[in-house]
Amino acid sequence: MTSLCHLPRVRRTFTAAAATLLVLLCIQPAQAATAASTTQRTRAFIADAEARLEKLGIQAQRAQWVADTFITDDTELITAQAGEQLAKVAGELALAARRLSSKGLSPAEARKLEALRHSAYLASDAERERLALLQAKLNGAYGKAKYCPPAKAGQTVECQDLAALEKILAESRDPAQLLDAWAGWHSQSRAYKADYAEYIALANKAARTMGFADNGAFWRSGYDMPEAAFAADMERVWQQVRPLYDSLHLYARYKLRQAYGHEVVPASGPIPAHLFGNMWSQSWENLYPLLKPSTPGGDYELSRVLAERKPSPEQMVRIGEGFYTSLGLEALPASFWTRSVFSKTTDHEMVCHASAWDIDTQEDVRIKMCIRPNDEDFNTIHHELGHVYYDLAYRKQPKLFREGANDGFHEAIGDTVALSITPAYLQQLGLMRPEDDSGDDTGALLMQALRKVSFLPFAYLVDNWRWQVYAGKVAPNDYDRVWWQLREQVQGVRRPLPAEAGGFDAGAKYHVASDTSYARYFLAHILQFQFHRALCREAGQTGPLHRCSIYGSKAAGAKFQAMLSLGASKPWSDALQQLSGERRLDASALTEYFAPLQAWLAAQNKLLGAADPAVLP
Repeated sequence: MTSLCHLPRVRRTFTAAAATLLVLLCIQPAQAATAASTTQRTRAFIADAEARLEKLGIQAQRAQWVADTFITDDTELITAQAGEQLAKVAGELALAARRLSSKGLSPAEARKLEALRHSAYLASDAERERLALLQAKLNGAYGKAKYCPPAKAGQTVECQDLAALEKILAESRDPAQLLDAWAGWHSQSRAYKADYAEYIALANKAARTMGFADNGAFWRSGYDMPEAAFAADMERVWQQVRPLYDSLHLYARYKLRQAYGHEVVPASGPIPAHLFGNMWSQSWENLYPLLKPSTPGGDYELSRVLAERKPSPEQMVRIGEGFYTSLGLEALPASFWTRSVFSKTTDHEMVCHASAWDIDTQEDVRIKMCIRPNDEDFNTIHHELGHVYYDLAYRKQPKLFREGANDGFHEAIGDTVALSITPAYLQQLGLMRPEDDSGDDTGALLMQALRKVSFLPFAYLVDNWRWQVYAGKVAPNDYDRVWWQLREQVQGVRRPLPAEAGGFDAGAKYHVASDTSYARYFLAHILQFQFHRALCREAGQTGPLHRCSIYGSKAAGAKFQAMLSLGASKPWSDALQQLSGERRLDASALTEYFAPLQAWLAAQNKLLGAADPAVLP
């Protein structure tokens, strides 16, 4: 019998309705078969892409680990080659993914396809190789940089690396010595300014190949929301925090004027950058001895206790691991302890900037730190282990979902845990006696604000500057001018010396030289308080938020682990809602945490203002 679908054209004499029905009957099966075939090909493409990216990603991670822990020209080149190969394949896959439709895919498959599309790409082999080489060079130049003061008669010049210069800024109270250390480090980045400008041009070209306006737009597009909405969200949240920061800044001005005199610290306007105890004025905890309250609060200092007890670097990391296991999370794999780096090497150069590594996206997790027995590194260990435990939690997800819900989540996990480093936690560890806890939390809250609140404007402005650079609004000759314009307007900090021709002060920050997004740290400093508040509720904690420690709470640990295990399989707002019931970034948890300090700062500023009326609020 002849099928109606195969009748000769001359014999098809039907009404319009009948003809339409016949077309659907004849064509839909073929279309359905074609659609099913297309969907299967898309699924096969995704599976192949995941396997290729996983293999190349592991190779790149191993190469980068060696380069960071053993800086040489050769390791830089090997890293560049591995990075270039990964970038080439990721870009080619992104171009191919953009030609495929998500029709017929499951929501998870469609999310994978979208993740594959999100990659920049340079078609030219030479340009791709050059971009990777520049990235490796910039990272290596930062790690190797040293300040060599001018030689004095009869003296040998002793060059100082960043760690030595940071120690001076943290401990010295001599303005001249502080200025020399600050200026010495900031002069180093001038050597790689031209490389950075070339890198920016190539990175922009790679982003534009994929349809983005520039590389900054490419970065902002990675947050499950429109680019403009992401930038507006950061501004909204910064304005929530700004009154608290302004109060802290004013209090710091009063105290710095008392310490250094009116000739060094102005009565109004931005404060000189070298006076904050930190190379980038981004964290002010080293100012605590100058700013600490006179109210009774005891003289307990964790740094002093650690210095007296002299725990080894590994012992300090074991303490951090103990917090996570107390929540019911797994013990770290044995390879973590044999492959991590806890101390600065003495026979070759390494990048001491603390970092966590997920080498094989399974169990080869590590941290790299130059650990010192002090309060800062104690907190940093808890932070870096947060990355490691996030990596372990989502390792059962498909390759494309083995990431944080967003990069801010990854930074927030360990900081959330570090918020639980309270007197109660330290007493359980035997690092604090009950009598050391006076019950007056003003000093502890002030110290926490010097770490957290002071950091927010710097975290906000780094990428604000970089987005303008990527957008072509700031040329290399204007790098310093716009950098310090933002530092003054947002942070209230100014360059302590006149600008110099060819300067590149932004490049004195690791994350600029390495082209690492900084918005993640702003997000993290908001999210960690949202996480902390939610976990404290889960743990059944009552009382002030700043007194809560979830140490030992299996209920909080289970809630935490459930969110961590999602990785990037869901939009970040879904992950946030699962943990906290909230769907957007919100600073109310941060302001709740610091509410007692905000009231204290207002009272102190009123008193200090009466004593030094020249200072303008």
